[in-house]
Amino acid sequence: MSGPSGKLDLEALRREVERGAIETVLTAFPDLYGRLVGKRITGPFFLDEIAGHGMHVCNYLLACDMEMDPTPGYAYTSWEKGYGDLRAVPDLATLRVAAWLDRTAVVLCDALSEEDGELVAVAPRSVLRRQLERAAGLGLHPRMGSELEFFLFAEDYRSARDKGYRGLRHSGGYVEDYHVLSSTFAEPVIGEIRRRVDASGIPVEFSKGEWGPGQHEINLRFAPALEMADRHVLYKQAAKEIAAAAGAALTFMAKFDESLAGSSLHVHASLWSEAGEPLFEGQEPLVGAPVRSSPTFRWFLGGCLTHAREVALLFAPNVNSYKRYRPGTFAPTGIAWSYDNRTAGFRVVGNGPSLRVESRIPGADANPYLAYAGLIAAGLDGIERRLEPGPAFQGDLYAARDLPQVPRSLPEALDEFERSAFARDAFGDAVVEHLLHFARTELHACEARVSDVERARYFERI
Repeated sequence: MSGPSGKLDLEALRREVERGAIETVLTAFPDLYGRLVGKRITGPFFLDEIAGHGMHVCNYLLACDMEMDPTPGYAYTSWEKGYGDLRAVPDLATLRVAAWLDRTAVVLCDALSEEDGELVAVAPRSVLRRQLERAAGLGLHPRMGSELEFFLFAEDYRSARDKGYRGLRHSGGYVEDYHVLSSTFAEPVIGEIRRRVDASGIPVEFSKGEWGPGQHEINLRFAPALEMADRHVLYKQAAKEIAAAAGAALTFMAKFDESLAGSSLHVHASLWSEAGEPLFEGQEPLVGAPVRSSPTFRWFLGGCLTHAREVALLFAPNVNSYKRYRPGTFAPTGIAWSYDNRTAGFRVVGNGPSLRVESRIPGADANPYLAYAGLIAAGLDGIERRLEPGPAFQGDLYAARDLPQVPRSLPEALDEFERSAFARDAFGDAVVEHLLHFARTELHACEARVSDVERARYFERI
């Protein structure tokens, strides 16, 4: 066993399988939504056949919708192409105990083409890998931290489905932001998530009540970008399964209820050298902020600001995502940077070696591989072009009327992403078109459905 407690190498896995402590290896990769898809493989078969070679799965998993329906119109695969196989090859650096499951380990995979053995370009893990390779070519190694919020309910997923997700009982009865008493009541679920995730090689820092009834946040220890994205998706999977085992349910929807706060994904980003030295620390004053930084920090921040609208689709991937952006809700509406200011789209925090950029634009529904890739690509462009961020914004960004705005709808974000020469240069036309088609499919699915709001407004009175 190596790394954080709960991480495994192959020899440790073999020992655990031989003594019966592990029977199953959950072998999966993230799809376009950030869901884990894959197979449960017996321990001996994984060791003998899968660990070094991978497994075959249908490539429609990167070209389907939320209901797992094969979606026409993708260039990557289709009915015409026969929906063949891709090869999911375990990244053994991700192998760990799944401490929330019985006698189970978990490993995440890269998606490789069956034809040439190359990474499938449109797979989310591949998209992030490409940006990390670009960064490494410049001597830069991004580290990220995810802060994820969610609502916890005092009923299970089946009950929630049977109710049409209406009238659900929240686990808390009032806004419990930082309240220790109300979070104590949720400890049977939240405490179990902390313990089981931490025991699975995903170090946890803390949990806290958030700004809604039954809303919580569990923060994970920051890590190199790919490792952090892997931790992020495994944590989401574990949190849901632990809640379900306790007869509860939780949601990472960006906006579960229009009358309540949304659930955010705050992404903390910093750059480090290969030797592990922080590259944002420096001696140059930051205009409007009480800290000093390096030029690399300024240019990275300048790139994030310059391209925030163009990559918003990667931060907010569905129709519901955009309902979170409301003034006075701690979700940003204006694109600017400020020091330790929670009304800003980009909040600069820390100092010296801890100096970092916190992007507050992504929601809890974002695919972390794509959100990280968008943020890194924007920052790298800023470094390459030496884009300055300008002085820090002072005051309430919600009240500012002359700032660029976060897109307010999926069609607006789609248009920005489609027209972006930067996005096409950073990700490639094939990836951009794939993600555009994915988002348009989501948009059509929502626009085609008749909602309860429409019935309530128009059934009788129109």
